[in-house]
Amino acid sequence: MSGTFNYQKDSNNIVTVTMDMNGPVNAMNDEYIVLMTETIERLEAERDAIAGVILTSAKSSFFAGGDIKNMLKAVPGVDEPALFTQTESIKSLLRRLEKLGKPVVAAINGAALGGGYEICLACHYRVALNAPAVAIGLPEVSLGLLPGGGGIVRLVSKMGVEKAIMPLLEGTRFNAEKAAAFGLVEELASDTADMMAKATSWILANPEAINPWDVKGFKIPGGDLRKPNIAQMIQGAVPMLAQKTKGLMPAPEKILDVIANTLRVDFDTALRIESRALTSLVTSPQAKNMMTFFLQMNQVNGGGSRPKDIAKTKVKKVGILGAGMMGQGIAYVSARAGMDVVLKDISQDAADKGKAYSDKILTKAISRGRMTEEKKADILGRITATVDAKALQGCDLIIEAVFENVDLKHDMTRELEPLLADGGVWGSNTSTLPITLLAEASVKPENFIGVHFFSPVDKMPLVEIIVGDQTSTETLAKAFDYALQIKKTPIVVNDSRGFFTSRVFGTFVDEGAMLIEEGVEPVLIESLAKLVGMPVGPLAVHDEVSQQLTKKVVATNRDLNERLGDNMSVDTASARMSNVFVDEYKRNGKAYEGGYYDYAADGSKTIWPTIRERFVKADVAVPNQDIKERILFRQVVESVRCLEEGVLKSVADGNIGSIMGIGFPPYTGGVFQYINTYGVQKFADRAAELSALYGERFNPPALLLKKAADGELFA
Repeated sequence: MSGTFNYQKDSNNIVTVTMDMNGPVNAMNDEYIVLMTETIERLEAERDAIAGVILTSAKSSFFAGGDIKNMLKAVPGVDEPALFTQTESIKSLLRRLEKLGKPVVAAINGAALGGGYEICLACHYRVALNAPAVAIGLPEVSLGLLPGGGGIVRLVSKMGVEKAIMPLLEGTRFNAEKAAAFGLVEELASDTADMMAKATSWILANPEAINPWDVKGFKIPGGDLRKPNIAQMIQGAVPMLAQKTKGLMPAPEKILDVIANTLRVDFDTALRIESRALTSLVTSPQAKNMMTFFLQMNQVNGGGSRPKDIAKTKVKKVGILGAGMMGQGIAYVSARAGMDVVLKDISQDAADKGKAYSDKILTKAISRGRMTEEKKADILGRITATVDAKALQGCDLIIEAVFENVDLKHDMTRELEPLLADGGVWGSNTSTLPITLLAEASVKPENFIGVHFFSPVDKMPLVEIIVGDQTSTETLAKAFDYALQIKKTPIVVNDSRGFFTSRVFGTFVDEGAMLIEEGVEPVLIESLAKLVGMPVGPLAVHDEVSQQLTKKVVATNRDLNERLGDNMSVDTASARMSNVFVDEYKRNGKAYEGGYYDYAADGSKTIWPTIRERFVKADVAVPNQDIKERILFRQVVESVRCLEEGVLKSVADGNIGSIMGIGFPPYTGGVFQYINTYGVQKFADRAAELSALYGERFNPPALLLKKAADGELFA
């Protein structure tokens, strides 16, 4: 069945064009060009017989934007001319639509993001359904791209640079009400019939509609580059972007360049400049990485690691053991998702403090206009803070979020597991302890699973689900569904010490400590880590998680070695540095007396002088490039080991987990995509060089060497 742009003319001579392309969404691909061309030609031929046009969609979304899979196929140095021609072709169709000489209204019934909103901008008026499914904006920068269908030029021309610049640079997505308040749409509708009626009314009231930039003498709202404050804003944005992107992501700079050009040349010339800028980005490694990440994210959220042929479930009542930092966050996201929550602690005061965390978040949301008092009351009303174990009776899911202590967790399981509903799931929020070991206390180990959250839970988007040796596929499916229910992205890993995220995160912290032990200047370590795209340096991160916690983890690992008969080394650089901090200087981390840094009351921080006095060596000269690559390679090599050992179940889970859980640089597309972009053979060779220079932790794993020998990518 071929797609269609259904063309219907009513008694008012208004044509409704309903986009209904092949596949689940409308997208800006070759089929779109054919269908839109046919539609424009017919509209132009019948111009004198029509009063106006309403453009809408037969899908649940309005229009999904560009065809990412097609763009990923573009070959650098080969396909740019064809890309430019296609972009210009798409633009010419939208120009013909807006210059039809008749009013054109976009009736936005669902998501209109990227190319979808660019179509709306080429219309003369926009009416959006006021519904949760509606999302509006130009988020191309998050894919390493820019709006290339006229989005930059039209948005700046529509609302002026002062208003348009941040949504373009940040890729902001607006719901219907915020889109209307911001000026992205002119009117909201209560339902489909109301939307179509409002579109019709506007057309009848505005028969001579024309976009302002096609009116002779048009001036961009707020002024162009000849206005001093506008010129200063553009100039000031350059260093701001450089500080934010560290030169690692070209898209924001290209967007700013197109914005500046829109302010100094005529409309059609600006459109052509925009096309060239998009063309240069599509074949860039950063865009390919970020587009790959986007597709893998859809794969993961779409159930890529969820067992098939198991009916979807919803948690109605969840119990959370421990109302500390993790437990209170899990309680909030669960209640916000509509579940009844029992938040249990050993004292009522602790339980109440845990519930107060949700109150604080909701109150802040109200002050920002993002929450109503009624909704806040509803969410808080779902949380029962208690010391009474009986309140857990009948929970579909109980998540234990107590201290990382095997015996304590075993005690919790033995005492409270019987209160689960039939078929209920027991989840342990642990970052390091093997799930199979924790499940030894369970009478139903098949219903036992790891559910590893990240702090702060309300902000971190990832959940790492850990499957024990006896965990059933039904239990995995239920845990996966719960993660989606609370609007988190779930990755699934097999059981091991530290799983995937904690294990790889630990290498980042440890490499920072190794560099300190070698005598490298701490500011240099931190600066180079940020220059390769890590959000913060390894020393600052170690302070955040605390040296005190590192010592506890070491003790836990010693205990696990004894319990499991393992010989995992606990003599790491981060452990040795923590001993120095805690035992010798009583510096336990940022939340205590400080660690690598001293922390001032105003929030500023400086390297603790004793670090330089004791460790920095004037004659040490580790090349900057080596430091940069050690910081990234250490994490990547460990990730390959996780895949090789079967801890990671898929490349996609590794890429998504590394960026969303560990903070691996987004421009890389994740740990495995980083290897693909670097070149698998080249990466293996460089890892071997680093191993020879700095230690066997960089040894290329057998899986990496096999991929290199076979000429295969990590996919």
